[in-house]
Amino acid sequence: MLTKRIIPCLDIKNGRTVKGVNFVDLKDAGDPVILAKKYAQTGADELVFLDISATLEGRKTLVDMVLQVAKEINIPFTVGGGVSSVEDVDLLLQSGADKVAVNSAAIKRPELIKELADKFGSQCVVVAIDAKQINGSWKVHLAGGTMATDLDLFEWAKTVETLGAGEILFTSMDNDGTKQGFANEALARLSTACNIPIIASGGAGTVDHFMDAFQIGKADAALAASVFHFGTIDILELKKTLQEQNIPIRL
Repeated sequence: MLTKRIIPCLDIKNGRTVKGVNFVDLKDAGDPVILAKKYAQTGADELVFLDISATLEGRKTLVDMVLQVAKEINIPFTVGGGVSSVEDVDLLLQSGADKVAVNSAAIKRPELIKELADKFGSQCVVVAIDAKQINGSWKVHLAGGTMATDLDLFEWAKTVETLGAGEILFTSMDNDGTKQGFANEALARLSTACNIPIIASGGAGTVDHFMDAFQIGKADAALAASVFHFGTIDILELKKTLQEQNIPIRL
């Protein structure tokens, strides 16, 4: 059985780690390079770095910071934000990223996913999907969650898998930053519908929430930010508790 993964997420704006609630009201959470090094040393399985304002500001991901983070860590490292071409991904992988997350650009031009998978391999391609419930249906959003689309979460997930995505990072905008738990019903539907790993994101507040994401949501990995940044949950202690509950995890 594949081990479950615990993944801290660094949302970056203006060179700093930030965290908000429902994608707004951002607060400073520290220096991303220092945080990345700490997580690599304290049991994180992977790290995700998202330049959250790159698409909105019409610029590319902060490559210099990616280089700095990559020098300090020895765990798999996914980078996203403003990624829209094969050239972007090539530069990020050369700068130390192991995987690259695409979101808005893939919605606007789905064939980008196939181009990236063909060039770099599916294992490098993470499709990030931000979605929220509108009139009872999960609708995909782009541009850092600021623009709704007509895309259905579950249909889009199957599409990106078919196009060659190696993983899906699903963030529930309704749960983001609330610390009320992950969107486990939607996660379970995604995990059942797709044959590629699903990373749960949005809503972690307690150790039990991680347990639920794995046991109820059937997620392959759980991503969180504020509970790690502000010291609410210690990653090693979290993993020990999960292991005690017979959840396969790497200590």
